[in-house]
Amino acid sequence: MTESYVIIGDGIAGSSAAETLREEAPDAEVTVITDEGEALYNRILIKEFAKGKLPEAPISIHDESWYDERDIDLRLNTHVKNIDPDGHEITTHEDETLEYDKLLVATGGTPTQLPVGNSDAEGIHHFWTFQDARRIRESADAGENAVIVGAGLLGIDLAAICGAQGVSAKYLMRGNAWWRYALSEEGAEIMHEAMRDVGVEPVFGSGVDHFEVDDDGHVTGAVDPNGEQYDCDWAGVAIGLNFNTEILQGTGVKQDDGVVVDQYMQSSVDDIYAAGDLTRFYDTILGEYAQNGSWGSAREQGSIAGHNMVHGEEKEFRWVSSYSITHFDFPFLSFGHPTIGDEEAERKYSDTEWRRIAFKDGKVVGGVLIGDLSAQSALKKLMREERVVADQAEVLLEKQIDLDDLAATQEQ
Repeated sequence: MTESYVIIGDGIAGSSAAETLREEAPDAEVTVITDEGEALYNRILIKEFAKGKLPEAPISIHDESWYDERDIDLRLNTHVKNIDPDGHEITTHEDETLEYDKLLVATGGTPTQLPVGNSDAEGIHHFWTFQDARRIRESADAGENAVIVGAGLLGIDLAAICGAQGVSAKYLMRGNAWWRYALSEEGAEIMHEAMRDVGVEPVFGSGVDHFEVDDDGHVTGAVDPNGEQYDCDWAGVAIGLNFNTEILQGTGVKQDDGVVVDQYMQSSVDDIYAAGDLTRFYDTILGEYAQNGSWGSAREQGSIAGHNMVHGEEKEFRWVSSYSITHFDFPFLSFGHPTIGDEEAERKYSDTEWRRIAFKDGKVVGGVLIGDLSAQSALKKLMREERVVADQAEVLLEKQIDLDDLAATQEQ
């Protein structure tokens, strides 16, 4: 009988899985279901669109013909309301029932809304979908002042959009530095200066107590917990994701701040796999469960899931992720898991060059590079090889890393 594979979600994880399934199971039925109204687009490039640097055309990756050419059944604007693991079937919002032999859940997440007054007002934007980018671009074109909330990798995208569009912005941060879990104050200050150079002012020890709105319900300002008010024409909020796992209720699929999967992307329920942002996967490099929402990680997870849906537990997900920022006059790159670890080493080389390496049990588990990215290959290699090198941090902080200078006895 012909195998039937169903994928819920058409982000890079779901799309990569569909492509792999078609390549490795040419006669199978492959169905992709998404609640969005457009096929796969580049989430990395939507920030360039919002900055006014790109038209819409280059953002799309697959149009509907891509799926037709591969005999993949794409269902746009379709919501899944129920999964029946025992019957191996799903039900859509139109009460259509689809049977599956293997199911992949790649539904990602929905931006978290600030739990404060008026956080749903007109002119307050989250930044996740292409439609979000369109709305933000319109607001940036029309407004002169903005407030940004969320001191992480998505929040700085919003700050960069303001800078590119000539919008004066206040960037409200609860702590004393941007992405304080991964950067020291010294490293973060390089990013702060870059923000200031484009008209975005970081405000530390701040945040939002509530938003002010006008008679039409449109945001006019943010008031922080200290009582300070910051007027704005619009606001951008990026404080994290709520994973879209509602459809898994009652299925028995184990969750722990995300869908728990093994290194094969298999969930706790037979024939149900998961990939992308919503996974809490077994990281074979760390030897523990971890999460990572980078584009490259999601793409690889989707491909691994697709392969194993056809062939069983054959390929492991083993990946050192990267996330790069190109908003300013210097590059920025994080890799691995820079926010975990039991020790770290860092060095500043110039006003725009800085490096931080995170170690756990003596092994490299992640890091951040600002200005000079040349060390990334060596550091990623050490992470993949699981070498104990923390006691030789000085070698890893040299401007140019020579792995031959590391003691061979440290290799595990």
